[in-house]
Amino acid sequence: MHLESTEPGRGSPQVRTAVLLLLLITIVGLMWAKWWPYSLKLGGLLADRSWPGSSLLMEGGQGGSAPSLHGGWSFTVHYAEAVWKALVVALVVAAAVDALMPRRRVIAALSRRGRFGGSVLGGLASVPCMMCTCCTAPIAGTLRRGGAPTSSVLAYWFGNPTLNPAVLAFLAIVAPWQWFATRLVVGVVLVFGATVLIGRAVSTRGDASTVTLGQDEAGEGMRAAPRRFVRSLARLALTLVPEYAVVVFAVGALRGWLFPFDGTATHWGILTVVVAAVLGTLVVIPTAGEIPILLGLAAAGAGAGVLGALLITLPAVSLPSMVMVVRDLSWRVTAAAGGAVAAAGLVAGGVLWVLT
Repeated sequence: MHLESTEPGRGSPQVRTAVLLLLLITIVGLMWAKWWPYSLKLGGLLADRSWPGSSLLMEGGQGGSAPSLHGGWSFTVHYAEAVWKALVVALVVAAAVDALMPRRRVIAALSRRGRFGGSVLGGLASVPCMMCTCCTAPIAGTLRRGGAPTSSVLAYWFGNPTLNPAVLAFLAIVAPWQWFATRLVVGVVLVFGATVLIGRAVSTRGDASTVTLGQDEAGEGMRAAPRRFVRSLARLALTLVPEYAVVVFAVGALRGWLFPFDGTATHWGILTVVVAAVLGTLVVIPTAGEIPILLGLAAAGAGAGVLGALLITLPAVSLPSMVMVVRDLSWRVTAAAGGAVAAAGLVAGGVLWVLT
């Protein structure tokens, strides 16, 4: 990776101001959209030990139902109600990263930490963010576009939904302990292991990138940051949000085909675990949306293999999130990411089967 930059020095007041402002924006946004709502939800779950409400996927229709425009619209509306706060924060933080991040030092730090360092730092940075895969996508794409290594970007993208500490706490409260253990163990392998393998595979294909800061950006520093922020936010909103809405609508309209699992779960064979691992990577859900789905399937008699596969694949990635990042990660990396999640789902199915 080659870096061309005239950014201010490490101790520059401009750099310190930019970093502090970026942290402030991120912390305030996460407090509003994630930390405070999750703390309230956690208190409610500790009080009654049961999950409130039903699966959001039911808004798109029953498993096996025919495609429906009404189902697509209903699913899109209810999904937007569930994620709009997080999406707003994601777009603002992504624009702030683009405008304020001291790229040369951040990229150098991620690149020189050894074979596993990029994935470790990206995965650890994802833990407090607690975003769903789609809301993480704008930030992940911005990081990659700014030159962050593929492995660290993937670890951040996977880690947000898979190792979300709030969701892990929810699972520990309302689900069998085996679900929590499977999610944690396989999630760690996916975030900190699979991303390293994908990053190494990409690097062997010559995935080098050059990060060049524009002359006005490097020279004007913080004076140019507001203009860069507005420009980046407008670009993200005008490109990602429409395609996001279209793909979410399509997933909702095709819900019956993309997620054909219902009460017949008791009769499924081993092939259904593979189907669940593949289709689970395509379906989009909000944060913790997998919990009511899995509880419902377990009550219907679904096997441990199916439950384990969906425990990983439903939150980790989705078709809309892959569409959102493909321009920045490339189709090859995005396909490898989806394949890694599906494979992790199969592993999780086996782990949960052994533990149950």
